[in-house]
Amino acid sequence: MAIKLTKKQLAVLDFLRDFTEENGYSPSYREIMTGLGLSSVSAVAEHIENLVSKGVLKKVPGAARSLEILDYKHEDTVELFEIKMLECTEEEKKILEKAGEILGLDLEA
Repeated sequence: MAIKLTKKQLAVLDFLRDFTEENGYSPSYREIMTGLGLSSVSAVAEHIENLVSKGVLKKVPGAARSLEILDYKHEDTVELFEIKMLECTEEEKKILEKAGEILGLDLEA
């Protein structure tokens, strides 16, 4: 089961990724608001909280510019899961499938 994100949430993640790559630190809520043309900082905060609750984003409470994207769909991770699933027992396969589901991986095997 993959993590479902709205178009706005995907836009926030894309903005965060691009901004962080360009500047070496994450944007402020106000920079996200301006960059995405959102109406208020509270709208940004709501998107951020939803992304944190879905396990896609991490932030340090009370710290400025502490947003970090957690990418559990990394190709290497998926590939490792799929290779292991090809050479394991049925019981181990069920465990790996459950772990992949929890992490939101799209596993083929």
